[in-house]
Amino acid sequence: MILYGMVDSGNCYKPRLLMAKLGLAFRNVEVSSHTGETRKADFVAKNPNAMVPLLELDDGRRLAESNAILLYLAEGTRFLPDDKYERGLAYQWLFFEQYSHEPYIAVRKALLTFPERARDATPERLAATLERGNKALSVMNRQLETSAFFAGKALSIADIALYAYTHTAEQGGFQLDAYPAVVEWLRRVEADDGHVPIEWLG
Repeated sequence: MILYGMVDSGNCYKPRLLMAKLGLAFRNVEVSSHTGETRKADFVAKNPNAMVPLLELDDGRRLAESNAILLYLAEGTRFLPDDKYERGLAYQWLFFEQYSHEPYIAVRKALLTFPERARDATPERLAATLERGNKALSVMNRQLETSAFFAGKALSIADIALYAYTHTAEQGGFQLDAYPAVVEWLRRVEADDGHVPIEWLG
């Protein structure tokens, strides 16, 4: 398999982390949106949405969107619960991550750390992303006060999806020590077999 992505992207880290845990061989191809590579014709021909990550299967078929890739790779593994309700919880938290978490925690980090996003880092945008990101962390903290993981008693793709940008949230100005249950969860995720850092490229 080929994974097109960016080493500094949490969305691209998600499938890399899961593939590491599953022991799946893949070739990483760096395609950066910072330099416009994702908008070049040859990549757009692969993914018309001009975004990474993009997974190319051994038979040439392709799959985009980080959480869709997680669902595909997790099928039949310990990372997608067998129990119908717990599987529903995994889906719930995947949607939460993309709608209520990533647009604020990941975006605020990008505004503060990517030079090409600096012009978008208005005081209003920074304040809004901080407020909404803290709301997402509060929701997570409440859940984790009574549950070790997000979709049952074991780590799942819901945890992988939420870990990707939460573990670097302080780079976006979020104070994780205000969310002790989240901090403890981060440690549990990192203690799980096969964990690799965001810089790992296979």
